Amino acid sequence: MSIELLIENYGLLAIFLGAAFEGETAAFLGGVIAHRGLLPYWSASLAAMAGSFAGDQFWFFAGRYAARWSLVRRLMEKPALARVTQLLEKYPTGFILAFRFLVGLRTISPIVIGTTRISTGKFVVLNAIAALIWGQLFTALGYLFGHGIEQILGHLSLHRHLLIAIGAAAVVAAAALAFRKMRPSAGHS
Repeated sequence: MSIELLIENYGLLAIFLGAAFEGETAAFLGGVIAHRGLLPYWSASLAAMAGSFAGDQFWFFAGRYAARWSLVRRLMEKPALARVTQLLEKYPTGFILAFRFLVGLRTISPIVIGTTRISTGKFVVLNAIAALIWGQLFTALGYLFGHGIEQILGHLSLHRHLLIAIGAAAVVAAAALAFRKMRPSAGHS
């Protein structure tokens, strides 16, 4: 079975699951795949949005109803907990709309939000709005990246195109993580 056929048969599911558990890379690759014409753009972006929404709802409910799970307790022990709590207390609505865009805070944030008095209804609505924006943004970036690579390097095999996209996503993720690690130390100098 070719990679093209795999993508056509399982690509939307892969984007959905990837966006739920990993995030940006899955949505970005969904855009690259849509650029290649293997999946419709709107299907890829909606799969990314739905996956992001579902994953964050899962973690919210884990915080709300399963705080005793060992996985949830381990996540709540992360150093990011204090930062999430501080931002959530100061900007509850803005933080719910923005946490998926903040490197290193994506998984723990909905768990922490689930442990607060923020209503489930409010979280569902704000999570849906943020997931829609996030899904569109990262899928569009992947689509535009796919177009840019094609403009620069010509029409590549799908394997090469995806490897370049994965490499670019890894470089961006590493840079964002390095920037995040540098920021707190810069504030203490």
